[in-house]
Amino acid sequence: MALRVIDAAAFEETINSGKLVIVDFFATWCGPCKMLAPILEEVAGEVNPNEIEIVKLDIDQNVKLARQYGVMSVPTMVAFKDGKGVLKAVGARPKEDILTLIEESKKRIAEAQA
Repeated sequence: MALRVIDAAAFEETINSGKLVIVDFFATWCGPCKMLAPILEEVAGEVNPNEIEIVKLDIDQNVKLARQYGVMSVPTMVAFKDGKGVLKAVGARPKEDILTLIEESKKRIAEAQA
């Protein structure tokens, strides 16, 4: 399953969807980004799509958004819930780390709502 690549026009709607959204800030020329892509696709296939969505955002096509969210190197994954950044992870990560990112994001969201 190929992940949806969003642009600036779809960004706000996506991160405000009510779901936990993991945005992979990537670049087409980035080697580690290419290594991360199939791992993210695998994780996306294992999570509940009604609760969690994983999308990609090309930093070269969306420079303003990359700057706005402090993306200094790629890949950078940012977890969003209701339009707010919850957690950030920089660099290519193994599947276990991405699953931990999701669980830690859920935990922070629950704590913030308590």
